Amino acid sequence: MEKTKDFVDWQNLANKELKDKDLRKHYWETPEGIIVKPLYTEEDVKNLNHKIGLPGLPPFTRGPRATMYTNRPWTIRQYAGFSTAEESNKFYKEGLKNGVMGLSVAFDLATHRGYDSDHPRVLADVGNAGVAIDSIEDMNLLFEGIPLDQMSVSMTMNGAVIPVLASFIASGEEQGCSREKLTGTIQNDILKEFMVRNTFIFPPKPSMRIVADIIEFTSKQMPRFNSISISGYHMQEAGANQVQELAYTLADGKEYIKSALERGLNIDEFAPRLSFFWSIGMNFFMEIAKMRAARFMWSEIVKEFNPKNNKSLALRTHCQTSGVSLMEQDAYNNIVRTTIEAMAAVMGGTQSLHTNSFDEALALPTNFSARIARNTQLILSEETGICNVIDPLAGSYYLESLTSNIVEESKKLIKEIDEVGGMVKAIEMGIPKMRIEESSAKKQARVDSKEETIVGVNKYKPTEKQEINILSIDNDEVRKKQISRLKDLKQNRDNNLVKSYLEKIKNVASGAGNLLEVCIEASKNRCTVGEMTLAMESVFGRHNLSTKTISGVYGKAIKNDGKVDLIEKELDKFIKENGRRPRMLVVKMGQDGHDRGAKLIATAFSDLGFDVDIGPLFQTPEEAAVQAIENDVHVIGVSTLAAGHKTLVPLLINELKKNDAEYIKVICGGVIPPDDYPFLNDLGVAKVFGPGTNIQEAAIEIVKIL
Repeated sequence: MEKTKDFVDWQNLANKELKDKDLRKHYWETPEGIIVKPLYTEEDVKNLNHKIGLPGLPPFTRGPRATMYTNRPWTIRQYAGFSTAEESNKFYKEGLKNGVMGLSVAFDLATHRGYDSDHPRVLADVGNAGVAIDSIEDMNLLFEGIPLDQMSVSMTMNGAVIPVLASFIASGEEQGCSREKLTGTIQNDILKEFMVRNTFIFPPKPSMRIVADIIEFTSKQMPRFNSISISGYHMQEAGANQVQELAYTLADGKEYIKSALERGLNIDEFAPRLSFFWSIGMNFFMEIAKMRAARFMWSEIVKEFNPKNNKSLALRTHCQTSGVSLMEQDAYNNIVRTTIEAMAAVMGGTQSLHTNSFDEALALPTNFSARIARNTQLILSEETGICNVIDPLAGSYYLESLTSNIVEESKKLIKEIDEVGGMVKAIEMGIPKMRIEESSAKKQARVDSKEETIVGVNKYKPTEKQEINILSIDNDEVRKKQISRLKDLKQNRDNNLVKSYLEKIKNVASGAGNLLEVCIEASKNRCTVGEMTLAMESVFGRHNLSTKTISGVYGKAIKNDGKVDLIEKELDKFIKENGRRPRMLVVKMGQDGHDRGAKLIATAFSDLGFDVDIGPLFQTPEEAAVQAIENDVHVIGVSTLAAGHKTLVPLLINELKKNDAEYIKVICGGVIPPDDYPFLNDLGVAKVFGPGTNIQEAAIEIVKIL
């Protein structure tokens, strides 16, 4: 920076106020490795590596529409789904009456993984973390009384995307809404599933073929429907920093463009209807800069494919406030966090937004908490004046400098992906997954060391207990209803016709043709989601993931404030008494693929001196018990996020009893309502750890329990 007289005067004044002679001590290094100075001036924006431009024009840094919110505010979406289709339908209609403009459907984990509700592997998953959809009959009930030719519907679906989208299209047509009139988005982003979320079904190659089938079909037959929502959200939720989220999401987008072009599609046929999905966390300005950098960079990336239509260059996005920033402790703080994150999404120029409910670190949102979340957006939209000015923060010295930094750092990661042959190859090599897990471990170490403050968790802890009403789903009752409906469906359909359509699906999967097209007809003839998935699985196979974990990252990043020494003393005592270190098996049971918590515990406890094994994803309680006994562990750590603990943990404990292995302790961690702690303790669970638990303190407790 050129040292003008004004700047020298400011520096002298600042040093006097700070009582030191080196302002660099007050620089902040972000988790992305970007250095943030205490003051920005016009000198910082003289050599930007991005073009600011104007809204609605390439490179769209200031937004994809010329008038942005001054003409039409962002779409207020409600991401919801639970229990049966009838219950979710009631919830949707209530939201629509109270300001929701578009529906975003959350499916249960059984549906995500392509299992019907009567499958033995989904005992705890039916209707718990989303709505159960087994067939077109469920889809008809889900949208009963909701005119699909007037309502935009977004669906978060990736693994079972073909049968679910087919059922939606078939349901719309039975309602009288032709496929040409359907409006909305299907997530259809399978690459990020292999990186972080893990609700995949088929291996990468056939999964990419499915993505291309959907892009091709929707481009030709569904002009108002977005064929893919390329998602960085789940990366940040898994621990990625904002630069990683941005770079890997854009790299995924490049891969999908190549896949569609290989089909012979023209870039301008499909690129204008590609959309994106970002997580919005608590680093306010970083999130705004990320979204502006994303639009600039995507415009540059798509330009490489020589589009003729400017709309092909525009990045349009949905945003959701962060789930991982929600805390069980002092939970009403989450309302404030969500408001800040929502403001960042809006200032960053999102096209639609879902705001999380404050109680989602405890359980599914109630009507009460969902209303607060909805009203947060309504207040921002209608009371603040934010919608009166287009991109109000553009030109800010700090924001433009930060945008430039993010562009620079993101390009480095995209270059790394390009150099190994693209994102599919990088995923096969495990590069993005490893980088994200490293970032997650470093973040946890900063929080545990109190270098990063979370109010109410590691600082300013509440002294009084808060009573919060939560929503509880009777998973067993939902499953019984779904099984009964499936039984009726199979009794009343033409089963010979069903068999013929399942054979057609197998033939298309193993040869030429479009899988979505054949599955729409199969759905109309009452083939189920599970049956269509199984037909494809017989050709493609079902994908499994390795359970590798990183090591050393948490241990290097953790600040030793005495707890590490205490853990070492406790471990020494244990080793003297038992002749070996404590051994833990970390398990994820049921169909929940979100393994951030499990991987974090595995790597952190290993760094702290435990012997740690990690079970494969999607284990049954029986499989987990067998692995624990064979590996001769002292404790099983159950990681749970999807409300299956009341079904799966009792089954696990029963399996240990059956095998005379009650000496193996069971602990639980994750999103578990505090009201369920006594239930788990009565079963014999030694300890329950909620979100925000300090890992070092947990390690001390566990050694003492053992």
